[in-house]
Amino acid sequence: MPKTADPISPAQQQSVWAALRSPRRLRTEVLAGLVVALALIPEAISFSIIAGVDPRVGLFASFTMAVTIAIVGGRPAMISAATGAVALVVAPLVKSHGLDYLIAAVILAGIFQILLGVLGVAKLMRFIPRSVMVGFVNALAILIFIAQLPHLLGVPWLVYPMVAVGILIIVALPKLTNAIPAPLVAIVLLTVVTVTVGVSVPDVGDEGALPDSLPSLLFPDVPLTWTTLTIIAPYAFTMALVGLLESLMTAKLVDDITDTHSDKSREAAGQGIANVVTGFFGGMGGCAMIGQTMINVKSSGARTRISTFLAGVFLLILVVGLGDIVALIPMAALVAVMIMVSVGTMDWHSIHPKTLRRMPKSETAVMLATVAVTVATHNLAYGVIVGVVTAMVLFARRVAHLTEVVEIAHPDDDTRVYAVRGELFFASSNDLVYQFDYVGDPDNVVIDMSESHIWDASTVATLDAITTRYEAKGKTVSITGLNSSSAARHHRLSGHVAGAH
Repeated sequence: MPKTADPISPAQQQSVWAALRSPRRLRTEVLAGLVVALALIPEAISFSIIAGVDPRVGLFASFTMAVTIAIVGGRPAMISAATGAVALVVAPLVKSHGLDYLIAAVILAGIFQILLGVLGVAKLMRFIPRSVMVGFVNALAILIFIAQLPHLLGVPWLVYPMVAVGILIIVALPKLTNAIPAPLVAIVLLTVVTVTVGVSVPDVGDEGALPDSLPSLLFPDVPLTWTTLTIIAPYAFTMALVGLLESLMTAKLVDDITDTHSDKSREAAGQGIANVVTGFFGGMGGCAMIGQTMINVKSSGARTRISTFLAGVFLLILVVGLGDIVALIPMAALVAVMIMVSVGTMDWHSIHPKTLRRMPKSETAVMLATVAVTVATHNLAYGVIVGVVTAMVLFARRVAHLTEVVEIAHPDDDTRVYAVRGELFFASSNDLVYQFDYVGDPDNVVIDMSESHIWDASTVATLDAITTRYEAKGKTVSITGLNSSSAARHHRLSGHVAGAH
């Protein structure tokens, strides 16, 4: 896939002013925005149908999200718009209470996201393991491909050669020139051929009616009461969490692709601001879109906020001003683009047999769990949550087995010294109580903990249980070698934690 080739650092490539001064880079940003806008149209219409609202609600949401996040977001070149994940969350609310309650929920979700951004929720990204990120990317590639299947089943046979030609253009053209994004060439060429020859194949117009007027400012017609809040708050909070998770994961992915760092806290708050703006313009809300972001960053080589801003502007111009022309674009062209996005998104190295044999089984299990749940639920947030929990459980299990108790000295007939080694927490300390010989040990027992660390109350409760068992036999126990933090935790909790043994 073509990438920006300027002899400047990756960080400098994100500069809007530098792009405006470089005709070649500006052309890349403009054309990337146009390609993304074309790809957004059928997606936004589809997500509107999922949410149970008019197509204009999804299209206007994509416009306001893209334009707003281009200004206030923390990750340049990332695309935010109406998404399937948000549509799935809000669909029950639309069905039960209607559009006005949806708009109120979108505004409240934006407020929640702003608060979470200010509170630093983005810092939690450091707890997402690499195997979850790999699973996230692979699941995304699979979902992008699955989303194209409805456009490939039960359609005229001419759709298949058109998709094949589109893929061929996208693969071959970058080997000849990078002057114009290959996806844009494929879309334009196939549209011209379809219209000129008069071929009857599914097109964008078949996906739904395009709006013929600009979005206007509005306030949701809902009673400002506690009852209304209890109705919309659960949907709003879920939307906020799902949106932030997908957006921050996508931002991290773009960081890796572009070898740059983004401001995750600003991105979190920016998503909230974008959703508030979207709500007041009658949009269904949204978050970062990984597929369109990959088109923008990987396929088209965009790196700045210009492409994101123009994607929103072009979208509005296309659907409102040029709707009749856009409606003629064959879906086969957009399917070809998205299939290649799917291929480019997949981390093929991660599923190579050599890689799978080399990787620890626990890492592979985490990756597969993330992929399986994401694909099964069509919700990236669920997949990531399950992946993180799986990684935590497997990590705790692995670390728990690294704890051991060994006898290191027997200085006299009345004293035995044990050494406890490893990290002590609920998973590793529960079996600790069974590692001592309460009957056979002499009257004085020393437990040397200089090679261990106490992490939680469960460990303190276990040490209390060990001491109690020895004292029941008339023996004394001395716990030595604790580091400062372990000693402080033991001193504070010992005798105050109910034992489980």
